[in-house]
Amino acid sequence: MSAPLPKNDHAPQLAVDHVTPRQGLLARIRTASKCPARPTTSDMLWCALGSLLGLGIVSFLSFHYHLPLLVAPFGATAALIYGSCTSPFAQPRNVLGGHVISAFVGVLVYQLMGTTWLSVTLGVILAILLMFLTRMVHPPGGATALTAILTGQGFMFILEPVLLGTVVLLGVALLVHRCRGGGCYPTYWF
Repeated sequence: MSAPLPKNDHAPQLAVDHVTPRQGLLARIRTASKCPARPTTSDMLWCALGSLLGLGIVSFLSFHYHLPLLVAPFGATAALIYGSCTSPFAQPRNVLGGHVISAFVGVLVYQLMGTTWLSVTLGVILAILLMFLTRMVHPPGGATALTAILTGQGFMFILEPVLLGTVVLLGVALLVHRCRGGGCYPTYWF
């Protein structure tokens, strides 16, 4: 007997009593729950403010370190921690661990293999596997590994700008969510 799957509040739930996996994609689409409600204007403004502050700082750092590609994974992180703060992927443990693990893997793969289609593929796959093994899954981390390989980074990349940028984004998220009220972030630390 298998254990029940954990509930994911962010994914559409299927009407299990009406649809079975064998009924096909169209039957499952028709019975999926409705799209979540639009966030309030206040929620959207707080998200925009957090993104403006956090991304402004990490964008400056990314350009300072001559790594504009790093803005992409940090932008995806901002969408999670400012706009979807209750997601497991947005929690500090996952954000920090996911970026640092992925940066380490990306640098290591680059140092061993250089920049090739195979090293890019292997680097992202290994980063994903290590994030799963450590229970620190943060999807933008895959792009951090990719950035390390494509830009040929050394081990200092892990500390500056990845760790530094991640800490800045998290610090701004904590500040913005505290000012906002409601205490939605973080839902857990470790």
